[in-house]
Amino acid sequence: MDLSIIMVNYRTYHFTRKALESIITKNHPFTFKIYLVDNASGDGSLEKLEADFSEEINQGLIKIIPSRENKGFAYANNLALKEINSRYVLLLNSDTEIKENCLAECLQYLENHTEVGALGCRVLLDDGSLDKACRRSFPTPMVSFYRMSNLSLLFPNSKRFNQYNLGYLDEKGTYEVDSLSGAFMMLRSKTISEVGYLDEEFFMYGEDIDWCYRIKAQGWKVIYHGGPQILHHKGGSGSRKQKSKLIYEFYRAMYIFYEKHYRDNYLAVVNAMVYMAIGGQCLMKLTINLFKR
Repeated sequence: MDLSIIMVNYRTYHFTRKALESIITKNHPFTFKIYLVDNASGDGSLEKLEADFSEEINQGLIKIIPSRENKGFAYANNLALKEINSRYVLLLNSDTEIKENCLAECLQYLENHTEVGALGCRVLLDDGSLDKACRRSFPTPMVSFYRMSNLSLLFPNSKRFNQYNLGYLDEKGTYEVDSLSGAFMMLRSKTISEVGYLDEEFFMYGEDIDWCYRIKAQGWKVIYHGGPQILHHKGGSGSRKQKSKLIYEFYRAMYIFYEKHYRDNYLAVVNAMVYMAIGGQCLMKLTINLFKR
């Protein structure tokens, strides 16, 4: 098998259906299998998807992996990662759509660049703008300060102030980055065997950055390829009010990542300032969320 595609469904029937269709309706010059993990949705979406794609399931093109409980995005992906037997693996969000020859182009790039362990593509939002999360620098204290203080917004083309989302770089270019988005991340199975699975301590955010950090630590390159592209229906539920748990998990992921990779590199006073900033931002976002409709 050339490529294993892992997708996690959690109560996103319509999005997941579109994502699957964007793959199986195209003629691909490679062999692939889709591993669809249902994260204990309990809303009937899994049963609907099984009915919609019964033919592909019977043919072995799609394999359903039901999880009895929702233990997070990393846990769900790991369920599939433990079953794959292919040269390459793709993590793909259920609220995405593959465009044109995206998969073939990415596979060809990895074939031609054996030093690359993980590859991302250009991820576009519904309005055609770039999903900034698809190419990032690691959130060091200084990089995080520039972002949280909005200096990155004031100076979007500054290499110094816009390090986190790399806004000063051409979105159609191809270059090495620190981190990619878990919405689309293609990897070598060899890289995964060296680095290990996703860290399940992260529930929904941060596991992709952590994985890229470990991949680079093993000497592999992480590349953003701005040619091939996908569409990401980010925030597709239509609600502007976020669930408090998601906000909490977002800032909890910041704390976990810093504790794991940066705490021992900085003085205690710097660590204290970072923890206070994370806690303060989390509290502020939770408070604001209470008053949203």
